[in-house]
Amino acid sequence: MASSPEQSEGLRIDRWLWCARFFKTRSLAADAVKGGHVRVNGQRAKPAREVRIGDTLVVDRDDVEYEVAVTGIPARRGPAVEARQCYVESEASVERRQKAAEQRAIAREALRPPTPGRPDKRTRRLIRSKRQ
Repeated sequence: MASSPEQSEGLRIDRWLWCARFFKTRSLAADAVKGGHVRVNGQRAKPAREVRIGDTLVVDRDDVEYEVAVTGIPARRGPAVEARQCYVESEASVERRQKAAEQRAIAREALRPPTPGRPDKRTRRLIRSKRQ
């Protein structure tokens, strides 16, 4: 978490999300902000909004919602270890993500064929009926 003197005040929200590795590209981060999937201190923001240390962000990505507090302004998009030092995720957010991951695992398990190996005709029908 290196920061230069000119960046210590703030950083564009789309760039901060990209540097903190919430999104793979800066344009994806900007699109998420434009689409209302990112809120700063409870309010929708534009991609050019400055994020400062102490701000609270709520990021909706896919089916997962992250609630984080900004603790640093990164100078560059570095490794994940550096990115994790720029924010602290709330306990409630961590619990929600873990429950969602467990539910996805259970749903995946339900789609598994009941017989080992290549599914037979009956098993294929069961799989198709569960997907619909």
